[in-house]
Amino acid sequence: MLKSHELLGFMSPALANDILSFIFESDKPAYKATLAAVAQARHVRPVFLERQPRDQRHELMLSALTKPQLDGAAGAFIRAWLVKKHAALLTDFMNALEIPNENGVVEDLPAAVDDAKLKAAVEILLGKYPHETVAVYLNAFNDMNTANWPNLKAALEGDSRLQLGQA
Repeated sequence: MLKSHELLGFMSPALANDILSFIFESDKPAYKATLAAVAQARHVRPVFLERQPRDQRHELMLSALTKPQLDGAAGAFIRAWLVKKHAALLTDFMNALEIPNENGVVEDLPAAVDDAKLKAAVEILLGKYPHETVAVYLNAFNDMNTANWPNLKAALEGDSRLQLGQA
């Protein structure tokens, strides 16, 4: 399964830039934390990055976030985007699986989910949202949660609509 830094590397540059722009505009604390992590990994002060033109800074940040040592920062970055921008997608998935949630956020996930419910939930998401966004969410969900569902892993590996980097 894909780790967070790999998700950023495999998704389209347009989506990666959309995520970074959204975080820049809508979640300053998450943006500053991501910027600080990238600065530390590059052995520079955050102010050095802040003084660069935004396009150049964002290109450098996205490049750095695809490195394994920044997987934690990439994960936090993707989670912030999903929770703030795509709460409806998260909620639709949890509701389709009949898992109690608050705006798509769950305290305790079941150890397993029914194959038919999972398939129906994935179809709902693919019918309502861009396939790449759904693929990023489901990969991130599978990677970031302690409940690793084998049927979700199989769907991610076997459904061409959930593959990243094939554009």
